Amino acid sequence: MKRLICVEDDADIRELIAYTLSNYGFDVIGCENASGFYKASASFIPDLILLDIMLPDTDGMSILKDIRSDTRLKRVPVILLTAKSSQMDKIRGLDGGADDYITKPFDIMELISRVKALLRRSGEPDGETVSFHGLVIDHAGRTVAGNGADISLTYKEFELLRMLALNTGKAISRGALMNRVWGTGFEGESRTLDVHIRTLRQKLGDYGKYIETVRGVGYKAV
Repeated sequence: MKRLICVEDDADIRELIAYTLSNYGFDVIGCENASGFYKASASFIPDLILLDIMLPDTDGMSILKDIRSDTRLKRVPVILLTAKSSQMDKIRGLDGGADDYITKPFDIMELISRVKALLRRSGEPDGETVSFHGLVIDHAGRTVAGNGADISLTYKEFELLRMLALNTGKAISRGALMNRVWGTGFEGESRTLDVHIRTLRQKLGDYGKYIETVRGVGYKAV
């Protein structure tokens, strides 16, 4: 059974999420604030985290930063739940390491679909290791290393890099990348992909130059 942590200060929303997800076979731990989250995550590593940005004791982005810097939690998929719906808020959330971003009010069934899609992809068994211009991309361990140093990537950044590296020299359409990494049911803006590619290039440093934009098509690794 997949275990999730839902950090949401609105009791009605938190209970609705927990109740619905439990009906789909998930074990959900609800937390109303940051302190509750830190206590829960100290006792086990969740399979996915649903995180509200606006919390009473701290900003959700601060929690996200802690998650991505924690060796235990940094590879756990995170979906942000927030009433902040501007494009810049979304970009800030994705750049901060979130794997998905859902604005309130949201359809509960869409949330379930997003959770399933993200868990499905984060749990795919595949032990293949890919070498790319000196980068070592280990799918089983979900690690990336270059020049002897680990490069910390979010789940979606990792999947984008791996898909591009496996298809070096081939232009991959934006639609194909979105479907593979976000799932066929995802109808987010294409800007989401651009933000992830930009952040991926930044994290890869000198290796980022090997990911090229193919105008009118998508992206390719060279």
